Amino acid sequence: MKLLSAPRQPFVGLAAMAGLGIILAEFFPLSSFALMATAIIILLCAVAILRWPSLIATYLVVGTGFFVLHGLRTSNTEGQRLVAQLGNRPRVVTASGFVISEPNIAPNGFATFLLKLDSIELEGRQEPTRAVWQVRWRGALEFGDELRLFGKAEVIAPPRNPGEFDMRSYLARRDIRRILFVRYPEDGTLIRHGGGNPILRAAQKSRLWMEEALCRGLDDAPDVQNFLSGIVLGVMHQTPEDIEEPFQQTGTLHLFAVSGLNIAIVAALLWMLAMVARLSRKWATAFIIPSLFFYAAVTGLQVSSVRAAVMASILFGGFFFERKVFVLNSLAAAAFFLFCWDTNELFSTGFQLSFVVVGAIISFTEPLFGFLQRWGAPDPFLPRSLLRGPRHLMHAGFEWLCRGTSVSLAAWIGSLPFILWYFHIVTPISLFANLLVVPIAFLILAIALLSLLATPFLTWLAIVFNNANWLLAQVVLGVVQLFAQVPGGHFYVASPHWPEKLRARITVLDLGAGAAAHLQTGGANWLFDCGSERSYERVVREYLHWAGVNRLNGLVLTHGDSLHLGGAPELLRDFPRVQVIDDPAPDRSSVHRRLQRLFQERRVKPDDLVAGDNFRLSRDITAHVLFPPRMFSARSADDQTHVIQVSIAPSTSVLFMSDSGVETESALLANGLNLHSDIVIKGQHHSGNSCSGPFLDVVRPRLIIATSLEFPPNERISNNWAEELRTRGIKLFRQDETGAVTLRFGRDGWEAQSYLTGETFRSSSQ
Repeated sequence: MKLLSAPRQPFVGLAAMAGLGIILAEFFPLSSFALMATAIIILLCAVAILRWPSLIATYLVVGTGFFVLHGLRTSNTEGQRLVAQLGNRPRVVTASGFVISEPNIAPNGFATFLLKLDSIELEGRQEPTRAVWQVRWRGALEFGDELRLFGKAEVIAPPRNPGEFDMRSYLARRDIRRILFVRYPEDGTLIRHGGGNPILRAAQKSRLWMEEALCRGLDDAPDVQNFLSGIVLGVMHQTPEDIEEPFQQTGTLHLFAVSGLNIAIVAALLWMLAMVARLSRKWATAFIIPSLFFYAAVTGLQVSSVRAAVMASILFGGFFFERKVFVLNSLAAAAFFLFCWDTNELFSTGFQLSFVVVGAIISFTEPLFGFLQRWGAPDPFLPRSLLRGPRHLMHAGFEWLCRGTSVSLAAWIGSLPFILWYFHIVTPISLFANLLVVPIAFLILAIALLSLLATPFLTWLAIVFNNANWLLAQVVLGVVQLFAQVPGGHFYVASPHWPEKLRARITVLDLGAGAAAHLQTGGANWLFDCGSERSYERVVREYLHWAGVNRLNGLVLTHGDSLHLGGAPELLRDFPRVQVIDDPAPDRSSVHRRLQRLFQERRVKPDDLVAGDNFRLSRDITAHVLFPPRMFSARSADDQTHVIQVSIAPSTSVLFMSDSGVETESALLANGLNLHSDIVIKGQHHSGNSCSGPFLDVVRPRLIIATSLEFPPNERISNNWAEELRTRGIKLFRQDETGAVTLRFGRDGWEAQSYLTGETFRSSSQ
C-alpha cells in the first residue's frame, strides 16, 4: 500500500497536522452539534482512505480529527457543567472524591492537592460529578485517599499584576475551575485509604521510598536532599526558591525536569540487568518498556519524562521488530501520542520547551559540531592511527568539548524564544554552565540509581553512594551559584510591547493592604515600597523580571509597616547597589528595626529625607518630600509616613500618600504647601479615614488610585467616600476592582489603565 511505503518518518507529518488541527480548534471553536457532524464525516473519510490510500488525504483527516478532538475536550466539560450550576460566586458545599495528586504541604500546615469528585452536596441537593477541583485543607492525607470535605468553593482568581503567574488559565487547561478551601481539619473526613488508580498509587509509594533511600545519611544537608529529590525524581515543590533561582539564571533548571538523561541511564541499567539475566532482545524489550513508563509515573508523569519514555520505547521497539528507528520520527511519535492523551498539552510550557529543545538538538548539533571541529581538527590527510600520546588526548578532548558545546548551543538556540516569552530572561552563561554541570549530573543520576539498587540488600553501601552524591551535589550547587554571579551571565528582557515615547511610566502594583509602585523614566528605575516578603517573592520580583529591570536605581521606603517594606531584605539581595531612601521618623516596627540592622551589616547608608528635601529621578522628574518634618514622632507608623510629590515635566504632579490619614493631611494643610496634584496614589489609614473633604479641596486631583480590601473593614473603601469622589468629578481606580494600574506620561498628557479590566482614563477625559 502507498500509505505504508510513503515517507520513512511518517510521524513527523502526522504530529504536525495534529498540532495544526489543535491550534485551529483553539481559535475557531465549533458548537457541539457541528463537532459531532464533522466527526461523522471524518469517520467516513477514514474508511474511504483505508480502501483508497492517499498520503495527503491521510494528513487532512488527521488534522481535522484532532480539530474535532480538541473541540470535544474543551467544550461542555465536567468542570464547565459544574461551574454553570454553582455560578460565579463562592458557594459552601460538601464534596466527596479521591485524591489524585501528591499533597503539597505548605509551612502553615495546609495541604494543596487535586480531588477527583464523585459528588457535591449543595443546598441540600446531592449532585453527581466527575470534575476535578484543587483543594486546600489542613489534614493528614495521601495519594488515593477517599475524602469528604466541607468548605467554600471559590472562583479561581485571575492574575492581578503584570508578570504574575496566571494560575486560572493553567488550571483551566486541566479543566480545574474551582478551589475548595476547607478552613478547619475537622471539616474533612477520611473515608478510606487505597483508592484511585492502583498503578499511580504504586508509583507514588515507590517515589516516597526512593526519596527516603536517596536521602538516608544526609539528615544534616536539607539543600542536598531537595536537590537530589529534584534531579533524580523531579520533585520540584520541595526545592527552595533561593536554590531554584540560580539554576534558572544559569540555564540549568532543566536538570530538575526528568527527561532523556534520566530515562537513558535507567534504560542502560535495565539493559545491563537483562543481559546479566541472559534475556533475549525481545524479552529484554518487553521488560524495559513498561519499566520506563513506570519510572515516568514515579516522577509525576512530567511531559519531558513521558516524551523520553515514548522515544526510548520506540527505540527498543526497533529491536523487537528488527527495524531501523529514526530519532526525529521517534520525537514526532511521542508528540503525536501525547496529543492523543491530551490535546491541551500543546499549550503547556513544559511540552513546548521539551519538544523544541530536543528537536533543536537533533537538527542543529551535527552542523554545529562540524563547524566547531574545523577550528582544531588535525590534518585530514593524516591517518587517525598516527595520533598518539598527548596529541591523541588533546584531539579527543577537543572533540568532546566541541560535541558538548554543539549540544549546549543547539539547546540554547531552540529554547531561547520560549525562555524569552515565558521567563523574560537570556542566559548566555548557560553555554558554559551546562558543559560543567551536565556531566556531573550524569554521575549523580548513575550513583543515585546504584544507591536505590543497593538499599534493599546493603544499606551501608547505599549510604556510601549517598555521601558520594552529597559531594557531587555540593559541587553542582557551588558551580551554579558561581556562574549565577557572573556579570552579564544572565539578564532580563521586558515583555514585548509597542515602542512608546514616554517621559515616565508608573505601575502601581496590587498587593492588597501592602504597596509597591515602579517608576520608569529615562532608563532609571525607582521603587516606592516593595511589599511584604511574601508579596515581593510572588509578585514584585516577577513583575521586575517581566519589566526587564536589571538595575534598580532607588528604593523609597515610606514607613515601617511590614506590608510596605518586608520584602526589602530580598530586594537588597537581588539589587545590592540600590540607593535607599528611608523614613527617619522613629517607630515601633520590629521589621523596620531588623531592616536597619541589615543596612548596617551590609554597609548600606540610606538617605533619611524629611520635609523640604528633594531628589531627582531623571532630567524631567523631581520628587519633593512633603512629610514628615525633621524630629517628628507619632503614635502610629501610618501617621509618620513619607508623603512625596513627584513632578513630571512639563506640568503633571503625582502625590504618593502611602497610608497617611487625617492627621497627616491636617499637618500638610497647616504648612500651606502647594499640594495640587493630578493623581493621588494612596493606601488605607488604620482608622479607615483619609483623603478628607478639605484635603481634596486643596489637592484637586483628577484621578485617585487606592487600595481596597473586603476585610478588615478599615482597609475597605467606603461607599460614602466613593460617592463623594463621583460628586466631585474625581475618577477612582479602586484596586480590588482594577488590579494593578499603569500610568503613562507623554508630552501631550497622561493616561491610566487597569490591568484587570483594561479600563483607560486619560487626562483629556471630561
